[in-house]
Amino acid sequence: MSVPAPMEGRASGSARVYQTGGDQYIEEHVHHYAPGSAPLLERHVVVPAEPRRAAPDSVRMPLVGRAPGVLRDRTDLMERLRAAVAGPGGDVQVLHGMGGCGKTAVAHALFTEAVRDHGRVGLWVNASERVSLRAGMLAVAGDRGATGGELAAAAGGRRAAADLVWHHLDHSAQPWLLVLDNADDPGILEEGAWLRPSPSGTVLVTTRHATSPLWHGPGVSSHRLGVLPLEDATLVLRDLAPQAGTQQSARKVARRLGCLPLALTLAGAHLAHQLLESWTMDEYDRRLGEESTALVDRGAPATGAGQSRRLVGHTWQLSLDTLAEGGLPEATTLLRLLSFWAADPVPLSLLMPAAQGEVDGLGHLDPPLTADRVEPALRALLDHSLADLVETDGHRCVKAHGVLLDSVAAGVSDAQRELLAGVAGRLLRAALPPDAASPRARSQVRLLAPHVTGLLHRSHRHGLVTAESVRIAARVARLVYEAGDWTAALALASTAARTAAEHLGDEDPATIEARSGQGPVLFRLGRYAEAADLLRPVHRDALRTLGPHDARTLDAAYELQRVLHRLGDLGQARTLLETVLEGRRDAFGDDHVATLKTRCEMLELRSAQNDSDHCVTAAGELVEDCERHLGPDHLVTVWARDALARGLLRSGRGAEAEDLFRRVLAGQRAGYGEDHPLVLGVLIQLSRAQYAQGKRPEAAESAREVAEQRAAILGEDHPETVAARAWYAEVRAEPPE
Repeated sequence: MSVPAPMEGRASGSARVYQTGGDQYIEEHVHHYAPGSAPLLERHVVVPAEPRRAAPDSVRMPLVGRAPGVLRDRTDLMERLRAAVAGPGGDVQVLHGMGGCGKTAVAHALFTEAVRDHGRVGLWVNASERVSLRAGMLAVAGDRGATGGELAAAAGGRRAAADLVWHHLDHSAQPWLLVLDNADDPGILEEGAWLRPSPSGTVLVTTRHATSPLWHGPGVSSHRLGVLPLEDATLVLRDLAPQAGTQQSARKVARRLGCLPLALTLAGAHLAHQLLESWTMDEYDRRLGEESTALVDRGAPATGAGQSRRLVGHTWQLSLDTLAEGGLPEATTLLRLLSFWAADPVPLSLLMPAAQGEVDGLGHLDPPLTADRVEPALRALLDHSLADLVETDGHRCVKAHGVLLDSVAAGVSDAQRELLAGVAGRLLRAALPPDAASPRARSQVRLLAPHVTGLLHRSHRHGLVTAESVRIAARVARLVYEAGDWTAALALASTAARTAAEHLGDEDPATIEARSGQGPVLFRLGRYAEAADLLRPVHRDALRTLGPHDARTLDAAYELQRVLHRLGDLGQARTLLETVLEGRRDAFGDDHVATLKTRCEMLELRSAQNDSDHCVTAAGELVEDCERHLGPDHLVTVWARDALARGLLRSGRGAEAEDLFRRVLAGQRAGYGEDHPLVLGVLIQLSRAQYAQGKRPEAAESAREVAEQRAAILGEDHPETVAARAWYAEVRAEPPE
């Protein structure tokens, strides 16, 4: 252990010695007065978290780093601010938003225009802390005519400093624009009464604090600043690094960076000033996937005052440190938890179990997030522009920026990552609806799906993938499939299967479940051969690993027989389905939903094999069993009615079939939603029933609707679209009777 050096400084006369065992910042304000009229020196000694800017040499110079050459997108906002500056005065304009969204850039552009085009005196004060604010405001008073004696009295506490400043601002001979930049702690402005309107000029405040009562007083206008639109974000990169790539390549980088002005500026600077490397936009985009915010930070200047505010990896830490110092360290924990999901809106219902103390592990986090601190922590994130409250598809959600989440996640320790991944998974599992049968459940699933993917990606990167996280992903993929978004379901199911195979092995039960989950989605997408090639080895692995009677083995066999049915291998399909039916009866009983669903499938397969002599009777019995055990509105009951209607149609009972198909159509629309692709399968059967009765115009109209909607939803090349177009052509070719 090292021994600290002794304090041995010496001074004589008017000399001063400052010594410290750690980093300190010492600021002096020296004022000269007539002999004997005032003290010669006022001294402030503070111990900050990082080096800070000394008293400004001039408040006429904006204290900014690299200002953008062109200010993109902020046209409407700049027009409102210009009108305020050009007006008679008395306005206070507040720009609030997350760190890095360009508040200071907008303030700098307005400052430049006010001085150059409107003849205003431009005054710029760093309002990030008490010392810099006080020093800057006293310098403003000096600029506006305060005497040395007045400044000394204010500095010595014999006169109210804010009153002195505003007296000289109010009586300024020239109109002015005063920028109070980085006022992220409004309490500093409030406690010293530093923020006031004045008839002689306009005040512009930039802040991360979104909800301070100061921003809602008389004469105060508040403006929220967010990220740039994608096309403007693309132009920022092209402005800075025009030779690094095409417009399309720049758009990819801008999208990956979430269109955040600070990240765009740093990325463009990095690409424009490379010496030893010469990356294109495409190469930069690829490396972002590996290094994220650490790569973006390389665009910051190597030296310079205030640099830490301009590093993406540090820019939000200032707000989190402020919250921790104010008694809300849990805000950091909550933001870390959010970083294990996606940058998409997070339903507040997902966080509700945490606030109700129903999720294990929160108390083991550092800092711990107890149930009674979830709400204050969330409110703090919203207040400090670290997250936004949004409404998505009828759900109240919280949303944080992707670059922010990446930078926060990068600073989490390995031990905390494992705990956070577990909590994030448990919260997702608790939020899953039992099925996607209602519109509310479908919208909930759509919101949760990207967060499951986000958790998988984060867990994969840090080697934290578990069987539980894979099962959650496979479950959500199934719900997305049930909701009818088959492309999204396949992407999630494939990610779950690939991640599980890499981390758990091919024969782990969770991997088998995930691999099996891809089958029904490929089936619905019309990719029958792919589905068969995938499900055959999955079924073999399940038989070998789990045994023939395991529910997961039976599920794999069920999905495989459906594909074989479509491929024309009806014999093998029936052998598999009989095994599934026997196994589900033994495992669950005759009245279980899985058994009844298998009986529906068996009716369709027997019909395809021309074994339909008793199909109508068997279907009628199945409908009765489903209504008795599941209820009249259950989707499996609806499927049983569909099987009965098809049997009636094949038996030449077209009118009865049409009536029943209409009932099935209503049941499927109620269960799946109006736009679900499976609804179209019933509509084409309705068309066939109408055609069988000689109702050609009605049959043609139903067929046209199916053909057009299948093309729009499934694509022109999907087998069911091709079949629908062929049926429509056949119906139209028949002359009306």
